[in-house]
Amino acid sequence: MEYSCVQLNDLPDEILLIILKKLDNLEVLYSLQGVNERLNKIIRAPTFTSRLTFVKWSPKEVINKFSSNVIFDRFCLQILPEISMKIKWLDLESSSMKQILHSVDYPNLNGLGLYSVEKETSRSLFTGKKISIESFSFIAVQYIKLHLSFIFDYEEVVKDRKQIVDTN
Repeated sequence: MEYSCVQLNDLPDEILLIILKKLDNLEVLYSLQGVNERLNKIIRAPTFTSRLTFVKWSPKEVINKFSSNVIFDRFCLQILPEISMKIKWLDLESSSMKQILHSVDYPNLNGLGLYSVEKETSRSLFTGKKISIESFSFIAVQYIKLHLSFIFDYEEVVKDRKQIVDTN
């Protein structure tokens, strides 16, 4: 019986897509970015670039998906600049939010999920009916999902929420 060795590059694009769709988008981008032109083309498809979730959920909290600063820095400095035009939605948590939002412009971003955001941070992001994120560069954010991890003054948050939701 003769043995054969099949490598990732030997597989047709259709089979690669089936395999890669089973994996986490950030891991696909981080692991395969820069390997070769063929893989770069495949992983830059909207399937892997339109929604990026930088958070993972544990039973008690939402945490940053990257355990290593080296991996996170490479993502912000090398990968995001190459795919920023294709990103339509970002899910972020408070510890990584600023670096990700400042790393590049997101001209096609239309959704933003913010998790484990402190009350004061949410206040500085949202004032009245307007979103005040002047230092970040998006053109048309249509949806923002905000999850507060700590609510110290429920009445104040409800009042702030009414101001944000109120369209009058």
